[in-house]
Formats: sequence, C-alpha cells, structure tokens
Amino acid sequence: MKLSGTALARSKRVGTPREDDLSRWLEVRAEVDWSSAAAPVSGPVRGDRDGIADYAAERESDGRELSAALEQVRQAATDGAPLTFARLAQWQRTVLGVPEAGFRTGPASAKAGRESYHWRADLPERFEACLSEATDGDVPLPSRAARVYLDVAFFHPFDDGNARAAALALYYILARDGVILDRAEPLLMTVRRAHDTLGAAGLARLIEMLVNATRRRARQ
Repeated sequence: MKLSGTALARSKRVGTPREDDLSRWLEVRAEVDWSSAAAPVSGPVRGDRDGIADYAAERESDGRELSAALEQVRQAATDGAPLTFARLAQWQRTVLGVPEAGFRTGPASAKAGRESYHWRADLPERFEACLSEATDGDVPLPSRAARVYLDVAFFHPFDDGNARAAALALYYILARDGVILDRAEPLLMTVRRAHDTLGAAGLARLIEMLVNATRRRARQ
C-alpha cells in the first residue's frame, strides 16, 4: 500500500526523538560572553522592600512554603557558602513539603511540552559543576545570577517546582553579595527559552538594571 504524502510524513516523525533543549541551552551557555553580558555591581544594595519575597507571599497556592524557603536562603546567604545541589534540594523540600527532593531520573519537559530535557547519567555531576560557577567572582554578579537561574530552569533537576528552585538559586547568589532586589516582576514573569542566546545575555543586563534601579530608589 502506497502512503499518501501526509501519512508518509507522519510515519517519518514516529519514533524520532525530540530535540534536547538542555543540550541547546548548554550550547547557548557556552556562546554567551558572561564576563561582558552585564557590568559588575556590588552590594550591599537594598531598598524598602524585597521584590522576590513579596512575589512569594502573594502566591495563593504555595506562598507560605516558598516564603519559608526564602528565609532558609537568606540564612544560608550569610554563610557565603557555594551553591550546591544538596543546598538547593533542602530548599526544594520546604517548597514542596516533601521529605526528599532528589535529582530527576528520567526525561522532563516544560512549557506545556514545548521544551524537552533529555536524561543522561552525567547530568547530576554536570549540574553540580554549573552550580559551582555561580560563585565565581571573576564573572559579574548579574551574569552569575542570570546563568544560574537558567541552569536550574533548563537542567530541570527536580520532578516539580523547577521555576521556584530557579528563583531561589538566583536570590541566593544575589543575597550572598548583599543584593536584594526591590522589584522582581520583570524577572520572574517572563518566559525564558533554552535556545535564546540574546535572551540569556539580556537576562544578565536586566538583573544589572534591576540592581541599579534598587540602588537609586534606596538613595532617594
């Protein structure tokens, strides 16, 4: 039986693995010049409000849990320790209200299935290595915060709550340097794409702008 053009095209798609958006993110990550994506900024910087904490408190479904995790993040930031998966998992247990929050053991997806993140055995080690770069003082703080936010989003290490984990990781890296943003909506309410090189660099610049805007308002 001869297949129609539509049926033939459909048959070719069956069994074809979806693009691995995590691999695409790792390519983007290597392409971005993080050292120049944003200007250096330093703390302490704090205004009259905590934008990410306010965002957490306003969430109806999990605001209490996310606020509790942020308190843990703030306490950890005073120690100045590097960001590790174990630390991130501790906060995630609080966010989700679960006894364990291990690294995922299979493929994952996000954005209603529009992005897919494959699984391979070296993912936990590779993610840990990426987290260790978040405290590299040779890279400007806004770039480090942006990069770790996207690392968590696209490694997608947990079975649930990865967007919240990304926000907590970003908060930790900023707070560790004494920076608390007074406005966070432009940061947290925008969808990020794994393949978007300009968007990744743009996130670093956005964080730089938010830090400087917080500093200006704090001086008024």
